[in-house]
Amino acid sequence: MNTTPSPLGAADEGQGTGGGADATPVLEASGIRKAYRRGVWPLRRGLPVLRGADLSVRAGEVVGLVGENGSGKSTFMKILVGGLAADVGTVSISGRAGYCPQEPVVYERLTCDEHFELFGRAYRMSVDAERRARSGLYKALGFEQYATTRADRLSGGTLAKLNLGLALLADPDVLLLDEPYAGFDWDTYVKFWQLVASRRAIGRAVVIISHFVADEERFDRIIELRDGRAVPR
Repeated sequence: MNTTPSPLGAADEGQGTGGGADATPVLEASGIRKAYRRGVWPLRRGLPVLRGADLSVRAGEVVGLVGENGSGKSTFMKILVGGLAADVGTVSISGRAGYCPQEPVVYERLTCDEHFELFGRAYRMSVDAERRARSGLYKALGFEQYATTRADRLSGGTLAKLNLGLALLADPDVLLLDEPYAGFDWDTYVKFWQLVASRRAIGRAVVIISHFVADEERFDRIIELRDGRAVPR
């Protein structure tokens, strides 16, 4: 697998042609159920969040996953990336997945460069591949001037860029983003969608969780979590 991402591709805007009906599924979730236990024993009871949610995402497809607060969006995302076990159901991912959580997971005393180096080693990337990928992501997201700045000294917007860059570093086949817009100014928002379009153009899949969708034309499909199930919108 090529481990050097192409942050800027042929497509510059969000509306694209990815994810045809015959494209290969890169992520499939079937019959996902999840309930949380509430209360004090012996009166504890299960509170169902997901009641058999299904999702299939094809190569080159941009999918939005929306729903009201408390609908189970983040729970579903955590199950998709393996951070949380489903009570029932299966998840299959073909190739490498990249995950951008809603709250950045960073080490306060490390610089942006040091984060990329650390994650590059975790992904088993060569030094040259990691440096090329890092350089491209700095340019694509516009924060190269913070390369040697520690994470605890970054603004919220720059921290969000680092969070996204780390998820993209190893050129994942499917990129899963949980509320990625938080902290973005307008310029970064535009850069974000240019980057998403470039992912689609090279056949990569992107799944974006958000409580609202402002630019529906940028997505190939929008799925809504409703009553614990994923339904087309």
